[in-house]
Amino acid sequence: MKQFVRFNHDGEVVFGQITPQGVHRISGPPFFDYQPGEKVGQLEDLELCPPVQPGKVVCVGLNYRDHAHESGADVPGEPIIFLKPTTSVIGPQDPIRYPPQSGRVDYEAELAVVIGREIFCPDPVDARRAIFGYTCANDVTARDLQRKDGQWTRAKSFNSFCPLGPVLNYDVDLADRSIEARLNGKLQQSSDVGQMLFDVDELVHFCAQVMTLYPGDVILTGTPAGVGPMHPGDVIEVSIEGFGTLSNRVISSREDPK
Repeated sequence: MKQFVRFNHDGEVVFGQITPQGVHRISGPPFFDYQPGEKVGQLEDLELCPPVQPGKVVCVGLNYRDHAHESGADVPGEPIIFLKPTTSVIGPQDPIRYPPQSGRVDYEAELAVVIGREIFCPDPVDARRAIFGYTCANDVTARDLQRKDGQWTRAKSFNSFCPLGPVLNYDVDLADRSIEARLNGKLQQSSDVGQMLFDVDELVHFCAQVMTLYPGDVILTGTPAGVGPMHPGDVIEVSIEGFGTLSNRVISSREDPK
């Protein structure tokens, strides 16, 4: 498995590859041809950004049976998809802003699929080849607004409502990797990605029959049971086995993020 990061370096955002010796800058995004460059430091010393800056974020609802049950929803017969705007994307350690319009904001731990090549209307084999890698995600949701509106766009779209990271993992065997969420250190969600109703190949195939997917686009694959509310001052952590931990603090809309 290869691992990549995206980080601030001398005033610009660049990509790097994690090696046993540290992080080496690379020329361009990892899903195109790139050349390894200078060592820029150790991972813990870098100011990380989202591992990709997607052109779009396609999300899948109710993709775990236990989450459908806790939501009081029927188990879907095919993937339910919706979009998050790119303005919702933030990286590890960036703050999640609690919007003043909402009285309940929930965490949702998810596996994120990162697309590596342009694809539209493929067969299932092409769908597998279009996947570059994976990272951790949090599909933050204003739950009260979701229920009020009767649809998901506003509730899922606030700035900072799509944390991604910390690293982009390439050449991965998912193999039922565990997925967890911890709120202030307390375990809230615990499952494995093998429990998804529709696996990643099916999801990419389904989405690519609707819209063209481009390198860097992201598909969030749904959340298991255990979603719940967060409040300003809380720290939410999403972990996927072998992928690291995505950590973000919740702040009020009036709070200075620094």
